[in-house]
Amino acid sequence: MEYFWHWFKGSLRKSWFLWMMIIINALGSIYGFYWYKDQMDQTYPAILRIFVPDSPTASSLFTLVLIAMLIGRSIPWLEAVAAVANFKYGVWCVGVILAGAALGSPLYWEHYMLMLSHAGMAVEAVLYARFYSIKLRHIGYAAVWVLINDLLDYPLKIYPWLSTELDPYYMRVGWFTLALSLFSLWVIYALTRHYKKVN
Repeated sequence: MEYFWHWFKGSLRKSWFLWMMIIINALGSIYGFYWYKDQMDQTYPAILRIFVPDSPTASSLFTLVLIAMLIGRSIPWLEAVAAVANFKYGVWCVGVILAGAALGSPLYWEHYMLMLSHAGMAVEAVLYARFYSIKLRHIGYAAVWVLINDLLDYPLKIYPWLSTELDPYYMRVGWFTLALSLFSLWVIYALTRHYKKVN
């Protein structure tokens, strides 16, 4: 098991592995934007639509981070925004689906697919933290993005559609989301600092 873990860590920045991750993230992002198309069509004014597809936007940004790594580049502000958003919305989706299920919402195969793919988003944000060049000011950029999203999503009700059972509790979901944003900012910054000290 230890051998596999060392092999896996050593593969993260190899070109074949990066290409695999780029393709997976890109395809997931395309599907994610398609998933949000109805909600985006119903969101007015149109300028707010950029704040609707949270997860595919996050995975698209992470795809760019992976492409930068593939060509030997490091873009710290992009790493910060992508990693924080990927971790946040990955955890958020799994938590919200399970919360809806706890209230009686039925789970279908799509829900399991979403939980698996979003858990992967959170995991990859953590796995690649050892390679980030993030500093505190870059976390500030990420904070602006995720907190603006939160402040728009719930007061303006442009948050991702919730299950019928969970929708009456949308403001509680909003407070959970805000807390998760702060936690995600701390996690990514703490991991980056940890790996800088180790290396």
